Amino acid sequence: MTSAREVAVNTVMQVFENKAYSNIALNRNLNESNLIDKDKGLATELVYGTIKYKYSIDKILKTFLDKKFDKTDKYVLNLLRVCIYQLRYLDKIPEFAAVNEGVNLAKKHVSVGASKLVNGVLRNYLRDRDKKYYDENNFSEKLAFIYSYPQWMVKLFVSQYGEEIGEKILEGLNKRPSVTLRVNSTKTDYEQVADELIKNGYNVEEGVICPEAIRIVKGSSVEDNPLFREGILTVQDESAMLVAPAMDLEEGMTILDLCSAPGGKTTHIAELMNNTGKVYGFDIYEHKLQLIKNNCDRLGLNTIELGILDATERSEKLKESGDRVLIDVPCSGLGIIRKKPEIKYTKREKELKEIVAIQRKIMENAAGYVKKGGILLYSTCTINKDENENNIQWFLKKFQGFQVEPLNFGKVENVIYDEKGCATVLPNEYMDGFFIAKLKRK
Repeated sequence: MTSAREVAVNTVMQVFENKAYSNIALNRNLNESNLIDKDKGLATELVYGTIKYKYSIDKILKTFLDKKFDKTDKYVLNLLRVCIYQLRYLDKIPEFAAVNEGVNLAKKHVSVGASKLVNGVLRNYLRDRDKKYYDENNFSEKLAFIYSYPQWMVKLFVSQYGEEIGEKILEGLNKRPSVTLRVNSTKTDYEQVADELIKNGYNVEEGVICPEAIRIVKGSSVEDNPLFREGILTVQDESAMLVAPAMDLEEGMTILDLCSAPGGKTTHIAELMNNTGKVYGFDIYEHKLQLIKNNCDRLGLNTIELGILDATERSEKLKESGDRVLIDVPCSGLGIIRKKPEIKYTKREKELKEIVAIQRKIMENAAGYVKKGGILLYSTCTINKDENENNIQWFLKKFQGFQVEPLNFGKVENVIYDEKGCATVLPNEYMDGFFIAKLKRK
């Protein structure tokens, strides 16, 4: 019989060694296991926690394994990572249970010798739990260890936002994400849905900013709920819910969404337009368009037309055709580390510079698709200013027929506005990190 820790180690192995996506690998492994719900919860905690704190855990392990770290058997190494996570970051698991289970798994999957190594490393760690693994006088090294980020990422946030906000970003990106739902206004109203969820045993709260947002505090999987299957609800982070309302939508308009998949913003646009006008959703891959179509069918939206389009290639057919054009451009994803903690280790500093060229190509093409007096809405799920504010400055110099329309989502603690009125959402327990700029064609 497979244990929760066994599932966790196997999943972490797939993420770190095979570059698997954490959510996909974990869901598959949980579905294939015979774990009860409580143990599935433990496996989930161990997987996401170990991935989140890998940088710090590896710093610790390197002091015990020394030069053998890179040569350590991969199963043993990932087993040690999961064990150190339990011992350092979880209070509810007894130390003896974490050590014994680790030793037994090493013996079962590798060898008796491996089990002795695991036992030795974990016992040595416990003997000196208060040891400092960083230079307290080095600010970036200290933050990198405390919040478990590669140092280049720490330096990026601190250099762009300052020490105080930079540290808030690191802390916010480590928060456990809650599930947020968007109510489909074409089918029902907010109060009815909230009441129905409460009757079904969910503990819910209102969103922070968006009137359509409901946050699930406690409850079973929403996707198994009849309200979801009937198209009354969509799972969407509240930061992403800010995009469609920022576009000043009116019924009957023609909207272009150039980077549409998986369709959360596209469908939100159609809902706010009360299923009128025309919404064109484009993506580069056919299988991603199918995901959007499935969502449209579930939500009962029939004004969305889907098509293949590479947004980096100019389309004469779309010239000055959109009252509103949305470009939720491909980005580094540094704002969604709460949900995909492996981004900490899969992203490289060099990639951030390469993605900017793609973003600017999309911006350049999209500018030509906006009608006079229309709006180009630029958004990303990153908080890297090179992909956000700096791109907007570049765009305004190149396209002087556009101007920034200031955004105002109210006085919210984690939303900051630059001097032009572009909005950055800082990550916290409720929302992903995000950036939105509203550009009006004169």
